[in-house]
Amino acid sequence: MKLKFAIQYGTKWGENLYVCITYRSQDGTERDDRLMMLTTDGWQWELETSALESRQHPITSFSYYYQVEDADGNVLRREWTAIPRTYYFDSTKNYVLADLWREVPLQYYLYSKAYQTTTHLSLDEEVKALRVPLYRKTIIFRVSAPQLQEGQSLAIIGNHPALGDWNPARYLKMEYVGRCEWLLSVNVDAVLLPIEYKYVIIDDATHTLMTWEEGDNRTTDGLMPSEQNAVPDGVVLVVYGQILRVKEHTWRVAGVVIPVFSLRSSRSYGVGDFGDLRHFVDWVVKTGMKVIQLLPVNDSTVSHGWNDSCPYNIVSAFALHPHYIDLEALGTLKNKSKMIAFHRQRQELNNLSYSDYEAVDCVKMAYVKEIFAERGQQTLDSKDFKVWFIDNKDWLEPYAKWTSDDVNIIYYLQYHLHIQLKAASDYAREKGIFIKGDVPIGVNRESVETATHPELFHMNTQTGAPPDAFSQNGQNWGFPTYNWSESSLVSWFRKRIRWMEQYFDAIRIDHVLSFFRVWEIPGDAVYGLLGHFSPALPMTVSEIEYFGLPFHKELYTRPFINDRVLNRLFGMHAPYVKETFLVSRSYGFYDLKADYNNQKKVQEAFEGKCDENSLWIRDGLYRLISGVLFLEDPEQPEMYHPRIGALHEPVFDALTAEEKDAFMRLYNNYFYQRHNFFWGNQAMKHLTQVFGDTRMLCCAEDLGMLPDCVAPVLDSLRILSLEIQSMPKESGFEFAHLDANTYPSVATFSTHDMSPLRLWWEESPERTQRYYVTMLQKQGRAPEHLPAHMAEEIIARHLYCPSMLCVLSLQDWLAMDTELRSKNPREERINVPSDAFHRWRYRMHLTIDDLMKADKYNNKVHTMITRSKR
Repeated sequence: MKLKFAIQYGTKWGENLYVCITYRSQDGTERDDRLMMLTTDGWQWELETSALESRQHPITSFSYYYQVEDADGNVLRREWTAIPRTYYFDSTKNYVLADLWREVPLQYYLYSKAYQTTTHLSLDEEVKALRVPLYRKTIIFRVSAPQLQEGQSLAIIGNHPALGDWNPARYLKMEYVGRCEWLLSVNVDAVLLPIEYKYVIIDDATHTLMTWEEGDNRTTDGLMPSEQNAVPDGVVLVVYGQILRVKEHTWRVAGVVIPVFSLRSSRSYGVGDFGDLRHFVDWVVKTGMKVIQLLPVNDSTVSHGWNDSCPYNIVSAFALHPHYIDLEALGTLKNKSKMIAFHRQRQELNNLSYSDYEAVDCVKMAYVKEIFAERGQQTLDSKDFKVWFIDNKDWLEPYAKWTSDDVNIIYYLQYHLHIQLKAASDYAREKGIFIKGDVPIGVNRESVETATHPELFHMNTQTGAPPDAFSQNGQNWGFPTYNWSESSLVSWFRKRIRWMEQYFDAIRIDHVLSFFRVWEIPGDAVYGLLGHFSPALPMTVSEIEYFGLPFHKELYTRPFINDRVLNRLFGMHAPYVKETFLVSRSYGFYDLKADYNNQKKVQEAFEGKCDENSLWIRDGLYRLISGVLFLEDPEQPEMYHPRIGALHEPVFDALTAEEKDAFMRLYNNYFYQRHNFFWGNQAMKHLTQVFGDTRMLCCAEDLGMLPDCVAPVLDSLRILSLEIQSMPKESGFEFAHLDANTYPSVATFSTHDMSPLRLWWEESPERTQRYYVTMLQKQGRAPEHLPAHMAEEIIARHLYCPSMLCVLSLQDWLAMDTELRSKNPREERINVPSDAFHRWRYRMHLTIDDLMKADKYNNKVHTMITRSKR
């Protein structure tokens, strides 16, 4: 049997098109081929190959996809593969596969598990290699139709009697092969080419034609050589029609954001757990919402203290956090006195207005050890556990050893965490609710991932964010940056995504900008000011001087310290600072002593000193160290990055007017023009490699300093953007107009890093007044505290906006009910990004049962969502 592939795709010089084929045998064995196609014009690519059969492993089906590679074999682009091209194999036939390159479809969300969950479609469908009749001359028509509703099928009608001769009553009904794909084989023994045809939608109940697809007629013209006016004997012409040309259903849903640790019930132990999550689903159903968005649920335990409370500081990309175990689901202890003691501790923890991380850790782990001693071995001996253990062994064993605890207890705990989260997510799916997970951008420096896969990380660097409205010194998250040159990094990421697919139907890609470029901070820095973008295109000395700035390395790359700077920063402490931390050099300048020449050394020197003067001096030294104009690239000597925000440093003030103008030109070029194409290509490659095969609905957290390339890349990959009215992406505006939100987006008012609606309203009366007048279009003075009816109006405006998802925090949803909302809005904030020692401890002030009983409020929410057609 021969396979002939033909596709039109424009490539650049040095690029080649490959077809990757997988042959499958009846016994499950697979054989892969990767073959380079040929072209004469860089547009029309062709390949003819023979499928060599084995008597031991006869081929039953084959699938394939196309990818573009450079001369070194690096994959530059790969077509969308979430829906595989799979066909039945008949060794007596030759196949001609006339194709079009498959980009991520515009209607991608219709293929997502999120959409299919809310419409109660099957999530486990696979594309079958359907065995269809093959004739002496055959055309196989294939098309994807995610727009079909329940009770509808697909058919084909054409301009030849074999295709119904355009008679609506003589359509040919197609066969469903899975994941929205439809297929039909037609005998074209007496058919002359080309033929014209269209796909039509059929009502299953009445068998009548409902809808013709839109646009021009489809045609087979050009699919066979021009000299052939018929399909040759023994040939199967496969016509892949991509997507059905029918307007899709507009799908808009509403939901709630709540961290698992913030859930509250009378049965939990001072922190939300996966049992609470299942119970929370019932409230979401009652209100008409369709999505629950969580923060990361991975383990973040290092010291068992408050520093572990940040859910983004994960120690494993796969292990679930022990705090989320539902102790009641594990069973009751046989020892009644111990059980009474635990119930007392539960009541004490639940009486707190917040989640006490350290106390919860102590109580929960004590209970787990007690219950494991009683019945843990029974779990470990069970058949279900053994199957799960084999499937997860590659991450579970290293994680258990890394924890330095009893590995059997770790196995037992992670197994039950898996069961409980899976039960909660399956229960949500049954109710038509999808859960949206969170992919943390980094991992803890002291984690099982860095211990077992150090080659995936640059351990001498740190991840953070450049200065912004949240932090004038930038943010230093402490995570090591990823080593994208290591080929196994993509495999590790894909494994993470497959693991998340067990539980989630949608994901939030935390800090999606890191797939374009990451803010890389030296390992010896404390603040983010000394970071630079990576990957980046640093500037040579000649490039710097091309902009008109004579380059003086000593002056521009060493901290600029003189008496004027010292007096301005340290005031009366300047003499002490000169004597203790500095050494003199020529022309009235100073250098830092070797013991204090980086921020980490200064941090260590002031460890434990909390008086006002010490903190003043410490922070001043931090500022001195970051007072440079350029940063030399750590990997490329004599190449430089302008230091972000250097315009506010004394060294910039020391430049002449002409030099300042030159620096401003190169600064703007570097940060806003130089990297757009480069970063766009990086993101297309990385995002496609990591998320290209997932059926989860992908949503980006695309906030911060956005290059111009971000929006088009996310749009082409059908990744939803995040739209926050108080953080508009268009420069020069204080607030965004909700009506301007694009459809592929997520609308919200606040994130876990921001103040909830009521607190935001109170923080800045001047800003609130401007919002009150311009966005809410009210007259007069804005209320000092946000009234419930006004919160309701703000939420309603978000519900009616065009965004596909409107997902608001529980605190914001409750803001529109005076009786249900918290009395103190300051207790509702989850995180303060500028505070590295912030304690993540927010917990609902009322229980899920209380919410379930609030019929008047729940009916109001349900009505608002229904009227907004979500």
